[in-house]
Amino acid sequence: MRQIVLDTETTGLVPAEGHRIIEIGCVELIERRPTRRHFHQYLQPDREIDAGAIEVHGISNEFLADKPRFADVAGDFLDFIRGAELVIHNAPFDVGFIDHELGLLGPQWGRVDEHCTVLDTLLMARRMYPGQRNSLDALCKRLEVDSSRRTLHGALLDAEILADVYLLMTGGQTALSLDAGAPGADAAGGADDIPGELRGAAGLSGPGIVIRADADECAAHEAWLQRLADGGKCLWRQ
Repeated sequence: MRQIVLDTETTGLVPAEGHRIIEIGCVELIERRPTRRHFHQYLQPDREIDAGAIEVHGISNEFLADKPRFADVAGDFLDFIRGAELVIHNAPFDVGFIDHELGLLGPQWGRVDEHCTVLDTLLMARRMYPGQRNSLDALCKRLEVDSSRRTLHGALLDAEILADVYLLMTGGQTALSLDAGAPGADAAGGADDIPGELRGAAGLSGPGIVIRADADECAAHEAWLQRLADGGKCLWRQ
């Protein structure tokens, strides 16, 4: 499963009022593991940035003066996200801006949902924590994700932080791969193969331990499968 955690920064809040994307940050996850591949680009928006937006992200008009335009990077961006599931906090905002940028290039570029699926972590958080604050900062505090570098919003930094938040929200395993067929994994998919720098992120210390079923447990498992098969349906044996 390939996922792209994505965030954008913009000149303002409403694309219909002519506001544009000025930064895109994407982080790749495969089978819930960060690959260290990312897409990051600042963009020249051909318009002034609202003062209120500058207070949020700190990106100035002068800084963007020599940066490429969205049209210059659109192909590379779509190549990076194509076929993945986008993981976005408050997805309608970012997807709305990306669709607006693609629309300015022409209908042949399509829309985001023609290239990817989208998962909104804000909706997920509202279901998990009803009645609570569910901004990215609030989730970082709740899930004890270090966001100390986040003095201002930034697309790539926010995507990296959201990746940690999303992994903790969806199982708590930020680095542990259970894919026994992955390179370097043993037949049991044990924890011994997690790189040292990732073991702390997964809350692991010392050597990994694989506990295998004994003969009695295997026999009990087979008996249970047979009972299911006798009932006419046992997906495990298909």
